[in-house]
Amino acid sequence: MSSLKKYITLSIFIIMLGCNDKPKEVKQLTAAEILGNPEYLAISYGGYRQKTRDIQPTIKELKDDMKILAAMGIKILRTYNVQLQQATNILKAIRELKVEDPNFEMYVMLGAWIDCKNAWTDKAPDHEVESEQNEAEIARAVALAKQYPDIIKIIAVGNEAMVNWAASYFVRPNVILKWVNHLQDLKTKGDLSKDLWITSSDDFSSWGGGDPSYHTKDLEALIKTVDYISMHTYPMHNTHYNPEFWLVPENETLQSNEAKIEQAMQRALTFAQKQYDSVTNYMKSLGVNKPIHIGETGWATVSNGHYGTNGARATDEYKSGRYHQLIRKWSNENNISCFYFEAFDEQWKDAGNKLGSENHFGLINLKGQAKYALWDLVDKGVFKGLSRDGNPITKTYNGDFENLKDDVLVPPSVIGIKVTH
Repeated sequence: MSSLKKYITLSIFIIMLGCNDKPKEVKQLTAAEILGNPEYLAISYGGYRQKTRDIQPTIKELKDDMKILAAMGIKILRTYNVQLQQATNILKAIRELKVEDPNFEMYVMLGAWIDCKNAWTDKAPDHEVESEQNEAEIARAVALAKQYPDIIKIIAVGNEAMVNWAASYFVRPNVILKWVNHLQDLKTKGDLSKDLWITSSDDFSSWGGGDPSYHTKDLEALIKTVDYISMHTYPMHNTHYNPEFWLVPENETLQSNEAKIEQAMQRALTFAQKQYDSVTNYMKSLGVNKPIHIGETGWATVSNGHYGTNGARATDEYKSGRYHQLIRKWSNENNISCFYFEAFDEQWKDAGNKLGSENHFGLINLKGQAKYALWDLVDKGVFKGLSRDGNPITKTYNGDFENLKDDVLVPPSVIGIKVTH
C-alpha cells in the first residue's frame, strides 16, 4: 500500500473513531413516556436558600442543584409558579447543562399559580371570582412551554387551588377547568405540542377522594379534561388532623419502641394508599380511566408545632427517611410518579420560625448535608465532586445512626388520648 493510501486509510479511521466518541442524541420523550416510569424519578423543587424569595437562586446555584438531583436519579422536577424568575432560570440552567452534556436529562412539570380575587391582600378573598393575575400567569407558562418544548412536558394549572382549607386563595373548579380547557385548545390548534400534558395539582379531596361536597359537575368535567390527575397526600399532616391511624393501638403498647415506630410508618403508607385509591374510585365512578400520579407527598424532619415533641411526635430524620423509602418503593412498583416534597430545605416558608416544619421537608438541608433518607447514596459515592453553596454533600449526624436514633420520637399511645378534630 502506498504512503498516500495509508495516510487516507488512517485519516478515515480516525474520523470514524471520533464520530463514535460523540454522545448519542437523547430521544425526545413525552409526558406519557416519563410519568409512571421508575427510571424517571420525580421531585418538587424550589431551590431557595434565603429567608425571602426576593433573593432568587442564581443560574450557577440552580445548575449545582440539577447536578445533585441528577446524581440522585431525579429526572423530572416540579415547579410552582412563573410569576417569579425562578422557573425561567431553572429552564435556562437545564438548557445550559444539556448544551454542556447532550446526555443530560431533566424534564419539568411547570406550575402556573392560580388565585382567587383579593388573594394575599388586606381584602377578604372572593372565592367565587378569580384573580386578574391568572391570565398573565397562564400566558407566561404558555410562552415558556413554546420556548422549552424539550424540557417542559407538563403544565399544572394551580397548586392546591381548589381545596377549601387553602383559605387565602382557593378558587372553584370552574376556574381551573377554564384554564385547562384553554391549554387543551392551544394543543388542538397546534400552538402547543400535542404531547404536552395538562393537569392541576391538588389535594386528594379536591379530586373527589374526600368529602362529597367536592363532587360537583365542574369537577367531573375537569377530571374528563385533564390528561392525568395530580393528587397530594400527606400522612404526616394527618398525624395531627386525623390521628387515629397514627396513635399506637392498645394491642401494641407493650411492643418495643422500634416496632411501634415501624408499624406507625406502615400505617402512614396505608393512609396514603387509601387516599390514592379514593381518588381512583371516584374517577372510575365517572366512567373515566386515566393515570393518577402523586403531585406531592413528603415528611418533615423538624417541628416545634403540631408534629413535634409536644404534638404528634411524627417529625424526625428516621421517620422521614423511612417514609421516603416506603412511598418510593410502592409508587415505583405500581408505575406511579411521585413528586416527592421536597428536594432541599427552604427557610422562607416559615421565615419567622426556624423550627417550623415547613422549613424542613427537604432531603438535603441548607448546609448541603444529606438527611437519613439519602445516606445510602452518599455511601455509594454518587455525590462525589458535587457541592451545594461550596459544601460537599455529606451525611447529617456525621453518619452516626446511634446519634440519629436518640432524636427519634415514639408516636403517642391511643390509651389516655382523647382524639379531637
